[in-house]
Amino acid sequence: MKKNILSSLIAMVCLVQFSSAQQKAIYIPTIEPCACPVKVDSSFKTRCGYLIVPENRKKKNSKLIKLPFIIVESKDPDKKKDPVLFTSGGPGNSSLGWTIGITKGPIINSRDCIAFEQRGTKFAIPYIRSYELDTAIKESYRKNLSKDSMVLEGIKRYKKTLETKGIDLSGYNTYETVEDIHDLLNVLHIDSVNLLGGSYSGGLMLAVLQHDSSRIRSLILDSPLPTFVPIDEDEPANFNEALHILSARCKKDSGVLYADLEEKFQIYFNSIIGKTFYINYLENGTSDSLSIRYTKNELLDVIENNLLDVSKIKEVPFIIMDIIKGNHYKYIKAKLDDLFSKNPAPDGMRISVYCADQAAYHSEDIIRQLYSIYPWMEGYHINDVYKAICDCWAVPPVKPITKQPFYSNKPVLLGDGAMDPACRPVYMDMIHHYMPVSQRFLFINRSHGVFGWDQGRAIVQQFLDNPYQKIATTNKDIIAY
Repeated sequence: MKKNILSSLIAMVCLVQFSSAQQKAIYIPTIEPCACPVKVDSSFKTRCGYLIVPENRKKKNSKLIKLPFIIVESKDPDKKKDPVLFTSGGPGNSSLGWTIGITKGPIINSRDCIAFEQRGTKFAIPYIRSYELDTAIKESYRKNLSKDSMVLEGIKRYKKTLETKGIDLSGYNTYETVEDIHDLLNVLHIDSVNLLGGSYSGGLMLAVLQHDSSRIRSLILDSPLPTFVPIDEDEPANFNEALHILSARCKKDSGVLYADLEEKFQIYFNSIIGKTFYINYLENGTSDSLSIRYTKNELLDVIENNLLDVSKIKEVPFIIMDIIKGNHYKYIKAKLDDLFSKNPAPDGMRISVYCADQAAYHSEDIIRQLYSIYPWMEGYHINDVYKAICDCWAVPPVKPITKQPFYSNKPVLLGDGAMDPACRPVYMDMIHHYMPVSQRFLFINRSHGVFGWDQGRAIVQQFLDNPYQKIATTNKDIIAY
């Protein structure tokens, strides 16, 4: 009797395991050679190909997608065996252009470099991009319609177009990209690699480490957004903290010229809450000018975008004071020129990732608390993907484990700018808490993205040479800790 019961239990377990295996897609990732999508210095040997994987690994009959990569080989015959693998941030930015600049830097001297295009981005097949949202945004300005309402109308049409093309939007999230990177390392037979990522892809690389650390030699994270940080609950405060740092710097360096910059900013933007302004604007290629409505939100956009641009940071105090004086025209005109000449809407991959990774885990109550501290931020979408968009996009959340912090003793290089309005330096400290074998570098005169500059490149090279050795710097504008 006991034997029969045992046999039945074993049969049931096997049936459950078989059933689970049937539900999960079974696939073997493959490589298909292709022409290089971007032109790299011809003096370097390059290899280009597509990684072919399922669009959605949770679905048995998911279609296959193609994700391009470029390997730029070091010319050193004694090069190290652990390459650097890079993928870009955003989410949604293309990664392959990195290979153009890397041939001019020191990393390639001793290691091969690999750029990997994330699923859904520019050179991937499919590139999940359509332009209904861009059209809706432009129309909202031309006709002075509610921008939020028009965005939701555009999002609905955007999603419908992509789904009509057979794109499974639920297959575009950090979990799937983590699997893509591990599949790439497997098919390329790489058993030791250094991961390089910035902003969103800084968190992505942490998730790659979390999934399987066995082949990860080190991580280089530039202005990282950890996966466990709810960015929409932080970013309005991040913007204002960066402004506070800038204001303090002005008070110290400029004397009375920009004294009390932060206080004047707050007084002015509080005073224009709910106010509407107009600009006479002639769109390129048209003959009739339009009276276009704008609010504090467009002015905040101007300040945010200039804070993010390292070449423009020094101009931000003047821009703020100029706006306060009522001199809006040239800034709003430049913004509209950019909006109408380009397609300003986020890529579908960016929307899907943010909705699955971020919006699904955010608290609207906490976000509302921010507005009691920073009332001038209410109604301003500092991020172009937000809850109302995600309610329309309707993709499932990423696995909860991807959002959890974890401990690791892998060596990590961390860098950020003191005036970063998006990913504050405190995120480096949070990562360091969980990864004590890490080194932090604060670039006091920079903003978002620090390792692409000469001083940053030198630090990266020292770290790659020996990731466990403490790096010292004599540069007074860089603080190592």
